[in-house]
Parts: sequence; structure tokens; C-alpha cells
Amino acid sequence: QVQLVESGGGLVQAGGSLRLSCAASGRTLGRYGMGWFRQAPGKEREFVARIWWSTGSTYYADSVKGRFTISRDNAKNTVYLQMNSLTPEDTAVYYCAAGPLWSDYPHAYDYWGQGTQVTVSS
Repeated sequence: QVQLVESGGGLVQAGGSLRLSCAASGRTLGRYGMGWFRQAPGKEREFVARIWWSTGSTYYADSVKGRFTISRDNAKNTVYLQMNSLTPEDTAVYYCAAGPLWSDYPHAYDYWGQGTQVTVSS
């Protein structure tokens, strides 16, 4: 089992920045991929970014490329999502997830956090 707890969401003005954190516990993550997803009201959950824990390899959705950065801290067992140049279209509940596959699809992930709300005002 892997437990994931997100934090760092909040209200920010357009153009601002936030850093989300996802603290993991329960199992070593060396063979896991970690993903960030988001879900806006009335929309499906969408992929944002992912990182392979052991190598640090990353991949981003086109909508956030160049603005968001995913990273991990091995010592703290924590994954981060640095979000810059935020727009109102980034408003959503953000979830972190862990799974054994390198994938953009939510169903490929076995473990999910509870989510953290990000609201970007115009």
C-alpha cells in the first residue's frame, strides 16, 4: 500500500505561482511512476505531469509544458509540482497518484491522494 497526501493548493491571481507537494508513505517508490492529474468541475480527470521515481525522468501535458515542473525528493519521499504563470484555466482539484506503469492514463495508477484545490482568479 502507498499513502499519498497532497498539500499546497490555494487561491492565486493569474500569472502567479504555487507549489504542490505530495508526501508518500507505506512502500518504497523505486519501481513506481508518480503522476499529477487535475479535474475541473464538469470535466474528466486529465493528466498534467509524471515522473519515474528511480530515474527522475519526466513528461508533461502540452497544456502545462514550460510552465509546470515536476520533481521529487528521495530523502523526503515527496513529489512536487511547481506551477508558474498560472491562468484561470488551471483551476481544478489536483491529485497525485502512484502506479507501476509509465502512463498518462488515470486507470494506470493504483494509489491516489485526496486532492488539493487550486483556484486561479483573473
